Amino acid sequence: MSNPMDPAALHHAIENVHRAGVPGLFAEVWDGDRVWRGAAGVADVTTGRPVTPDLRHRVGSVTKTFTAAAVLRQVERGRIGLDAPAGRYLPELLPGERGRTITVRMLLDHTSGLAEYLPYAYPSLKPFPDLARTGPESLEENRYTRFDRIELIELGLAAPPAGAPGSTPGFYSNTNYLLLCELLEAVTGTSAEECITRDVIERAGLRDTELPASPRIDGPHSRMYESWFGMLEPPRDFSEFDMSWVGPSASLISTVGDLNRFYGLLFAGEIVAPSTLAEMRRTVPVVSQELRTIPYGLGLHPMDPAPDPSRTGDFWGHGGSAWGAGTLAMGTLDGRRRMCVAVNLQRWNVLDASGRPQPHAVDAALTALYRAALCG
Repeated sequence: MSNPMDPAALHHAIENVHRAGVPGLFAEVWDGDRVWRGAAGVADVTTGRPVTPDLRHRVGSVTKTFTAAAVLRQVERGRIGLDAPAGRYLPELLPGERGRTITVRMLLDHTSGLAEYLPYAYPSLKPFPDLARTGPESLEENRYTRFDRIELIELGLAAPPAGAPGSTPGFYSNTNYLLLCELLEAVTGTSAEECITRDVIERAGLRDTELPASPRIDGPHSRMYESWFGMLEPPRDFSEFDMSWVGPSASLISTVGDLNRFYGLLFAGEIVAPSTLAEMRRTVPVVSQELRTIPYGLGLHPMDPAPDPSRTGDFWGHGGSAWGAGTLAMGTLDGRRRMCVAVNLQRWNVLDASGRPQPHAVDAALTALYRAALCG
């Protein structure tokens, strides 16, 4: 069982993450009816503008929970079959045997076997997912590049498969979630962005959450600093970036407060039905982009804040990374304990001679913050 939230310990823990090397971070923690909001450091290293808990932020693959929820809302309406062949809805993108064997569920839980398109869209990021062995040149070159979603999907479809459809472990791939966006458009006749906004963001009453239409973030936000394993020194600001390279698989802009509200409502059965939430929690082993095997459901997975293997399953949520921006959101299924933390620095670990990221003081400080937030 978790201990009661300790605001003094949380303040100490968040300050320690800043001291360890993150320019700025902000968080919101719920313990029953008690709410703690805190921030440490700066939102802009040039001006010294401080971070505050209400800032908007790019939340990366936390977006996948939103996209999955939008797809599952269509499943509840009978427009999509969760275990139906995906080629039924997308015959041009998934023709033949591939379209017959890959199901909608396999796209949601990353067991389709489809490869990640990212190294083909950003050639200097090869080999992927071993980003640590590559340079960050493509980031600056493509800061304002407008990618076409179909072209990205076709890159993933043309790449050598990561595995056979339905086999485990699955392989985490943004190709799956861009296909789900096309699926939403095929069955609703509106854009994926409109579906997710209407059925998830507005349904949850999220006032500071949106899928961006431009490279800029509207409203108060932090600068977002990318270190790229120490290759960018000082870390470079990538808060202005065209997010069409991931679209509604990882482009969401939100706040820590909105994300805590969203996951609380999701776990309460107010975004999708309780029976659908049970499907979201059916996990399979999936190899993450960090090459770790994790249990993964339908846009949602169990998480461990300690880390303590005995606690795995107590907390559910998703993490996300964009260039310079990181977010972690998780909570208990009863909604009583929830946490969302956002940091404005990414890939702070430097590399050893073999190209492996080395432990950094930020890692331990963040783990201590998560433990203070969720375990007391």
